Amino acid sequence: MTITIGQLAAYAGVTIKAVRHYHQRGLLEEPPRDSSGYRRYTADDAIDLIKIKTLAEAGVPLARVKELLAAKPDQFAAAITEIDSLQQRAKELRRARERIARLSAGDRLFVSAEVADYLDHLRAFGVSQRTVQMERDGWILLRSASPKAAAVWFAEKLDAIDDPEFVAIYLEYDAAFDWSPDDERLYALAERAERWFARRGVGLPRGRQPAADPSIVQLIATSTGSSSPAWDRLKEIAQERKAGVTKGSGVRTVGPKPKS
Repeated sequence: MTITIGQLAAYAGVTIKAVRHYHQRGLLEEPPRDSSGYRRYTADDAIDLIKIKTLAEAGVPLARVKELLAAKPDQFAAAITEIDSLQQRAKELRRARERIARLSAGDRLFVSAEVADYLDHLRAFGVSQRTVQMERDGWILLRSASPKAAAVWFAEKLDAIDDPEFVAIYLEYDAAFDWSPDDERLYALAERAERWFARRGVGLPRGRQPAADPSIVQLIATSTGSSSPAWDRLKEIAQERKAGVTKGSGVRTVGPKPKS
């Protein structure tokens, strides 16, 4: 899944001119042109652009942005001291120091405090850093491109993680990333998740829940590290189970093949 420069700018809340300026400054890698002569961008490009915009709005000079994106916490402390020496208005300087200092805590500069706390909960539950990073990148993109949908989905996620059964399903799904797509445990996981969602009734009544831009949903789904053969197969199993229920008899037609 790739997007145009116009879509990239819209998702991050900047102008196309700003994107090109960041290319010229070496802050955002410029992708090669496709066969049609257009540059195509990925989810990683969108995430990088949102981070660049966030640092710039915090008052960080563009000449320092690239360095700060790769900086370690102790390097941030030195950067804050240097920024203090800049001749800026006191109000802008205080805001820059507060926001840049938050970056040393990890994700908290690029997501809201609520999302950062949620990610900390996932780590405490034992969710892998790979999946935590996938969630973080997804919220960065979704909150920038579809804030209303993000607010609804995030409220549902917060409610769900209070349920131990959901946490258990989440942890098993996380572990399934490394399973074989032929692993029979995928069928049990699909059924367990289906039962939970049916019992829980997650979601607003039809017609009231805001929908995210389909392009941004696909972009999140194609973020680096967000899929695996086993996860792809699990999605197929869920779709097959749904089709099995809707074929008249109500008897499911999908399940592990009998062992010979």
